[in-house]
Amino acid sequence: MIGASARLLRLLSLLSARPSWTCAELADRMEVTDRTVRRDVARLRELGYTVDSEVGPWGGYRLRAGSRLPPLILDDEEALAVAVGLSEAALGGDQAALSAMLKLRQVLPRRIADRLGELDDTFVRLPGAEGPQISPGLLLELAAACRSGERARLSYTDGEGRTTVRDIDPYRLVHTGRRWYFVARDVARGQWRTFRADRVDRLQLTGQPADLTDAPDPAHLVSRNIANGPYPLTATIRLPVPLGEALRLIPATIGTHHPDGPDATTVDVGGPDADGLARYLLGLGTPLRVLGPDAVRQALVRRARELVVANERDGDEPSG
Repeated sequence: MIGASARLLRLLSLLSARPSWTCAELADRMEVTDRTVRRDVARLRELGYTVDSEVGPWGGYRLRAGSRLPPLILDDEEALAVAVGLSEAALGGDQAALSAMLKLRQVLPRRIADRLGELDDTFVRLPGAEGPQISPGLLLELAAACRSGERARLSYTDGEGRTTVRDIDPYRLVHTGRRWYFVARDVARGQWRTFRADRVDRLQLTGQPADLTDAPDPAHLVSRNIANGPYPLTATIRLPVPLGEALRLIPATIGTHHPDGPDATTVDVGGPDADGLARYLLGLGTPLRVLGPDAVRQALVRRARELVVANERDGDEPSG
């Protein structure tokens, strides 16, 4: 004779397996009386499951969607499929999928978690516009660290290949549309930092409480650090549009924006050199003024003149 809780789970699994059951069928499958089935159905309703009763000699019970989400019962293959789907969505930047995946993995039986880990190791994703790859397992580890409230020891390799080990206070994960960033406080320096998640080599919780005093806006911190990245040259431009429209023209991950009255915005934009910045600014396809440096202004004027000359020629025959 199984316990009441196990019996409820068994009943719920049966109701989920097909559209309708008679009371007698359920009683036979569960090896209980009809009265016990009716009592267990009432208990499921109290827990939030919507179980409809069908009257008549061929009537029975039907499980349908309710007004709120009750606990779900998944078999091994279903749980594995959901976890894989959530992993793919999380890697694409879906924060809700990442949160759901973290909750699911915390309660997965070891046999399913091991199979999911094996799948993680065998998946191959082609590098492309979405940027460097990061494994679902590492993404989950970073997310769990953010939720733990514990200090961690981070092994990290920077863009020049230098590996450092430091103590950090994990705070948030931010996705920019191309890659994931890990926001944490560098304990030794007492500064809030952003780390590219795909460059994290190892993370180990220390058991010490994290100090999250004066935590920053993680999205703003990541945007500012990306925009002010290691570019050798930065140009300041003025757009004759309000801040909101300027952000649509130049995303916060590309430039640092400053309102210049109600109808204008100045933006600091980094680039590899003056000519590269001039090409980017021309590609915006909008009126703008370069406030500095002169090298960028001159490169922009030169390229604009070349375009004018090339398009003022009349009667040119196609080459070849």
